[in-house]
Amino acid sequence: MRLLLAAAVATCALTVAPSASWSASAVPGVCPPMCDAIPDSAWITSTSVPLYPVYRWPGLAGLAVTAPSPRFGFEALCGSPLLANDPRAYAVAGRSVVLHQQGQWNLLVQVIHWRGDTATGGPTVLTVLETARSRLQDCQSTASPSITTNDRLQIGAVISAGGQQVMHEYLLAHPASSTVVELAMWSTVPPQADWPPVADAQVLDAMAAPLCNAYLGSCR
Repeated sequence: MRLLLAAAVATCALTVAPSASWSASAVPGVCPPMCDAIPDSAWITSTSVPLYPVYRWPGLAGLAVTAPSPRFGFEALCGSPLLANDPRAYAVAGRSVVLHQQGQWNLLVQVIHWRGDTATGGPTVLTVLETARSRLQDCQSTASPSITTNDRLQIGAVISAGGQQVMHEYLLAHPASSTVVELAMWSTVPPQADWPPVADAQVLDAMAAPLCNAYLGSCR
């Protein structure tokens, strides 16, 4: 049976769209003092998201919804089990999702922020990234991950699942603002739009750039 990531992400509550029953997580302004929601200025610019010329991605702040206990996109693809004592359970998080039909690229962006002193939040984001790195490696039992960027603060990976799904995953830890950002894009195989020759560093830098302005004082 063909693996459908859309079903998996639905199970993980990643297909949520803005509605009257959800509070939008993007807010005007900066943080601090507004640390109980993700500032609208924290989101990657849509023009910096891969394949923008094809899909004309909308502004992500306008799509954002709250993301209680968020999970990463690759965890849905890999069927990763829930984590005990997951720090993401007490983070402030927002999620923006754009879904398309089979053969087209889908987009998930999440901004996950820990309130309080960065002396605590900074190590927390590093722990979350290290755990994600380990879980990507464990994904080899159910899929085929190829880690393309692997350093202390950044992860880039391409994950193939049974030759039927492909995902490009980017994870950024920003200890100075106690924030983790995820960008994941996936499609059934073969995708109708070829993946562009974009360097991981270009995407990761675009994910990091808004954080200095969104979280004042984090990039002095």
